Amino acid sequence: MNRKVYVAPSLLAANKDHLNDEIKLVESLGSEYIHWDIMDNIFVPNIALNSKQLHANYNIHKMVNDVHIMVINPMDYAKEFIENGADLVTFHIEATKDEEEVLSLIDFIHSKGVKVGISIKPKTSPEAVIKYLDKIELVLVMSVEPGFGGQKFMPNALEKISFLRKYIDENHLNCLIEVDGGINDVTGQECIKAGVDILVAGSYLFGHEDIKERIAKLR
Repeated sequence: MNRKVYVAPSLLAANKDHLNDEIKLVESLGSEYIHWDIMDNIFVPNIALNSKQLHANYNIHKMVNDVHIMVINPMDYAKEFIENGADLVTFHIEATKDEEEVLSLIDFIHSKGVKVGISIKPKTSPEAVIKYLDKIELVLVMSVEPGFGGQKFMPNALEKISFLRKYIDENHLNCLIEVDGGINDVTGQECIKAGVDILVAGSYLFGHEDIKERIAKLR
């Protein structure tokens, strides 16, 4: 496998009082993406980061501001976070009502010069996003129920990653596969073998003195 694997530290697990320092730390250790978890306490039962925090930190580094919006009104949140520095906006297929809404979201985000991702929850089949893979830059497979960090990895994510990898490769598409939830040195390697491109990790990385070694193990 010659595919490059990227690491996206999730700020959900970072020290929110020192986001600036946490972001600069993981960038200095070679991370290419920084993952912003956005929640509305409706689509998922929690509230995490906000657009003011993104705006205050989006340009202090050169990583991709990877914004994952877990919300019931993705268009409104997409607009807000694009205005505040998002480079990539990933919305949930489950938060849309039909294909027309999905395509409108994709077109709007692209019209702002921002990349698009679509995410699927653990109970959602990867077939739900197949028709959009030629129109987006990333598909995010959730390997836990979105909403909280520190959950245990759900192995059915591996089957989804393998399915998506096969489809993307056979159709010569330029769509990255990202996985988020319960990622550590063991589950991360399983995801890499299944064909993932980007590993999102939060509690496995932040708050540990050996974070440099942990990032290296993920690769």
